[in-house]
Amino acid sequence: MACLTPRSRVSLPGVALAAALLSALLTGCGDPAAGQGGPPPAAPVSVAPAVALAIADSEEFTGRIEALESVDIRPRVGGTIEQVHFRDGALVKKGDLLFTIDARSAQAELARAEAALAASLSRTQLAASEVTRAKQLLDSQAVSKQEYDQLTSGARTAESDSASANANLRVAKLNLEHTSVRAPISGRASRALMTAGNLVNEQSVLTSVVATQKVYAYFDGSEQTFLRFRKTGTGNLKVGMGLANETGFPHSGRIDFIDNRLNVQTGAIRLRAVFDNAAGLFTPGLLARLQVAGANTYTAVLTPERAIGTDQSKKFVFVVPATEKGAPAVAQFREVQLGALMDGMRVVTSGLKAGELVVVNGLQRVRPGAPIAPSVLAVDAKGMPIEPPPAADKKAAAPSKASLAERAA
Repeated sequence: MACLTPRSRVSLPGVALAAALLSALLTGCGDPAAGQGGPPPAAPVSVAPAVALAIADSEEFTGRIEALESVDIRPRVGGTIEQVHFRDGALVKKGDLLFTIDARSAQAELARAEAALAASLSRTQLAASEVTRAKQLLDSQAVSKQEYDQLTSGARTAESDSASANANLRVAKLNLEHTSVRAPISGRASRALMTAGNLVNEQSVLTSVVATQKVYAYFDGSEQTFLRFRKTGTGNLKVGMGLANETGFPHSGRIDFIDNRLNVQTGAIRLRAVFDNAAGLFTPGLLARLQVAGANTYTAVLTPERAIGTDQSKKFVFVVPATEKGAPAVAQFREVQLGALMDGMRVVTSGLKAGELVVVNGLQRVRPGAPIAPSVLAVDAKGMPIEPPPAADKKAAAPSKASLAERAA
């Protein structure tokens, strides 16, 4: 049996006293509420009432802007470009002169066609005179019927030659006219792809012009979208559009075309909306956000999008019910079914009633059944909560005691 030496002896009353002091020290360093076994403090949150508004069904799409008309400018006659008459990217009107092609060959061809027509007309007149004389001689039986028929046939041939020469003259005039390349439509021109001195033919692309007064926005819709739009009718479908640097859908247009078949590979159908572009804001090729509103309106319950939480496949909100005076406020977990998103407000189709208070700020601090300290926010006409000014602004606005004393002095 081991014995305790004087150095290894421990006073049991001293150990008990040290343990009690350590326990008291640890308890003093902890949370007072935890040390006393009380409930956790209420979490500060902001709440706002759900609102009921009259809305129309709407869907959002992504599309591309395209021009109503787009023309590749090609010369109709070959030759050497003499001059370019427009600035790159300039707005042009229908009929404006864009390029001039060397016209000397066309002028020579025109002169040749005019001479050929004059010679043909002369032969035609001679043949007609011979037929007239032969007819008189035929009556007196001075010429045979065969000779008369030959002269008549020659006169008809001469008339045909004159018509052909006249057609060649018109072609020569057109070729001379086509040496001046003009804009076929009004719009904005691209850069000149061929400059002065280049030899061009009918296949050469000189530039392009796109119409700018109106634009199309093409997008794809699902089969359900197509069936709903067909029931409503394209004449009643209004479309809002926003560009990448814009908020919302500030530009108004309408759907003017729905394709005649769905793509069986994707189940989508091509749709088109038309927009005015008198201000020149839309450039073909830009990405466009589109919102198509239905013709029928109904009353729906809406709450801010940021109030919606996600729990795996479920969507939920925290609702703060009314409590008796003095009773702590608690948040209730409420699963909801969602509809369309409209300017930051989400349509709630089930699970929420208008007027119920929903947690919009501090959602991460809320636990079902745990006490909260809610502050109710006012909402604007669309139901969006109006945030209070920052606390720093309030402190700056409130006069301090020293300043009040100075004012009193």
